[in-house]
Amino acid sequence: MRTTRIVQKILARYEGDTPGVKGNLARMLMNGKLRGTGKMIILPVDQGFEHGPARSFQANPAAYDPHYHYQLAVDAGLNAFAAPLGMIEAGADTFAGQIPTILKMNSANSLMSATAGKDQAITASVDDALRLGCACIGFTIYPGSDMALGMFEEISALREEAAAKGIATVIWSYPRGEAISKDGETAIDIAAYAAQIAALLGAHIIKIKLSTDHLELPEAKKVYEAEKIDIATQAARVRHCMQAAFGGRRIVVFSGGARKGAESVYDDARAIRDGGGNGSIIGRNTFQRPREDALEMLAKLVDIYKGRD
Repeated sequence: MRTTRIVQKILARYEGDTPGVKGNLARMLMNGKLRGTGKMIILPVDQGFEHGPARSFQANPAAYDPHYHYQLAVDAGLNAFAAPLGMIEAGADTFAGQIPTILKMNSANSLMSATAGKDQAITASVDDALRLGCACIGFTIYPGSDMALGMFEEISALREEAAAKGIATVIWSYPRGEAISKDGETAIDIAAYAAQIAALLGAHIIKIKLSTDHLELPEAKKVYEAEKIDIATQAARVRHCMQAAFGGRRIVVFSGGARKGAESVYDDARAIRDGGGNGSIIGRNTFQRPREDALEMLAKLVDIYKGRD
């Protein structure tokens, strides 16, 4: 596999990392229809754990089968497939070498009470990722939660172990919890803060949500207004989040969220592209649609990231 100059430039930004980690980043950046462009589309399927099986898969019952998601990612020419341990194990042999995988190492669920605190359980190990041939581990943190400091310590230790074994780390940085409001979860100052925290924790790839122009923190709001930081459009907000990810020196992908209309999905992708983001990590908006519709949507997203739309 010969990497492009774009990919070589991206890899050069990871100055403290080993050839093993950089090799696994290259595996993803050089895979699929966006290979070599520096852009990525990743299929994440952890929603069965987070939301339950019926809410996640009944809209498209074929999606109950883990092989469905592997095959969708392969046929769509995606960069990677991310899922918890059981789902990765269910197709690891059949699809070995066909699609880079990301082992999602922690999860929450919808059965817990509202008083339980915003946290996730560690459900897999770095050795599981090594055994299954995964390119990355994935881990969620909740900036804004009273449990966040413990989550930061967990991913710091897991990232160190993974890097020592040549495996890269993806951090889902999702603000939520006692310290911020519901609107604050997608506020631009909070989203940028979430990207910065993930970068400082050593994430090789950062996953955050697209943001609104709401400003949550009073002290931050003063700076945004005094410095006239442009947050008027989605593309401008993506650009600002890339600034927070070490001035764009880290790969940042943006989540697709709950299922919505196709044009909204495409508009989001155009904003990510125009703002300098690296791409989409999109689950429910694809696998909850019929397979042919999902493939059509993913092909359109590829065209958008290639600048053809």
